[in-house]
Amino acid sequence: MRILHTSDWHLGQHFMGKTRQAEHRAFCAWLIAQVREQAVDAVLIAGDVFDNGAPPSYAREQYNQFIVELRDTGAELVVLGGNHDSVAMLGESRSLLACLGCHVVPAVGVEPAEQLLVLHRRDGAPGAVLCAIPFIRPRDVLRSEAGQSAADKQMSLQNAIHAHYQQLFTLAETKRDELGGGLPIIATGHLTTVGASASESVREIYVGALEAFPTNAFPPAAYIALGHIHRPQKVGGLEHIRYSGSPIALSFDEARQDKQVLLVDLDAQGLQTVTPLSVPCFQPMSSLRGSLAELETAITEAARSGSAERPVWLDIQVTTDDYLSDLQARISALCAEWPVEVLRIRRERGNAAARLQNEARETLDELNPAEVFDRRLVVEELDEALQHQLRELHRQVLGELQESQA
Repeated sequence: MRILHTSDWHLGQHFMGKTRQAEHRAFCAWLIAQVREQAVDAVLIAGDVFDNGAPPSYAREQYNQFIVELRDTGAELVVLGGNHDSVAMLGESRSLLACLGCHVVPAVGVEPAEQLLVLHRRDGAPGAVLCAIPFIRPRDVLRSEAGQSAADKQMSLQNAIHAHYQQLFTLAETKRDELGGGLPIIATGHLTTVGASASESVREIYVGALEAFPTNAFPPAAYIALGHIHRPQKVGGLEHIRYSGSPIALSFDEARQDKQVLLVDLDAQGLQTVTPLSVPCFQPMSSLRGSLAELETAITEAARSGSAERPVWLDIQVTTDDYLSDLQARISALCAEWPVEVLRIRRERGNAAARLQNEARETLDELNPAEVFDRRLVVEELDEALQHQLRELHRQVLGELQESQA
């Protein structure tokens, strides 16, 4: 059985005034070609297909077009809901897409058996049993109790998610026996695990959601396909528990990552090999930092990966020359003859108050709520313990808001 594991597409993302539509279109075409070339039996999208719960119409069209084109390859498709995805939106076309060989699991249902799927090889024979687990919202598996501390909520949720995985894994073992045995069991998930390395574009899942799920709490599946973290990585150095990462760079700090999808081969003995397939870069991006003299050289170097049709997107931080009032004009002059487009210019200030005053020029779509709160904290004379407490309370409020909005 050959699986292609991918996640965190974030269709419809609006990035500093830029659409990612062309990149996503190119990625989908590339992925379809890989499915054909590698004779993939099933594709798993482990959550966050869309960037938000109300994606633009072009993003929905890309999603539907991909499903139609994938059907012609002979591969099955499993779409798992992520924390960015709308349960209602993913679920509304579930029955219709099932006719195209696409299994959609938008959220944890009342019956765990609804998340149990049998994946088939191209010849129609059963190839694997899948515990298709999407992003788990606390209300799906847990009842809130009055008087619980944040730590108590975390532990209760961790135990509830562990119990849900174990219950579904037990059902998978039963289904495997019914099919005559000899089938590998695969599981999915959309969460943060202990030790996973995130990036700026990952909007974390806080209380009341789970902050970090222990690796040893997963069931003994042959392979566990995870989503939510955008950097491709093994979890705890384990070959069989992996994040595929996002297929395109969703923030400037991801620009140097080798974006991947994972080709997973399994048989009756379990996992055989995991082969990363590097995704081409469809939009060059670069984050540069230095004085104006250093930036002139850096911009020239970065421009080599761009073209008139596809200029390099730049995030520029100016250090020693940050006091200049005409900084934006100077940067524009440095970039004038090169195929680059500056999306953000930042000044590096020596003191917190000056930095806050400068960063106030940033637009809100460049900052997440935690960054806005941090901007406010730096101008207060508070000890570290109190700052930590305030950040934890802020994270808890954010988590509760995210849950109410979901």
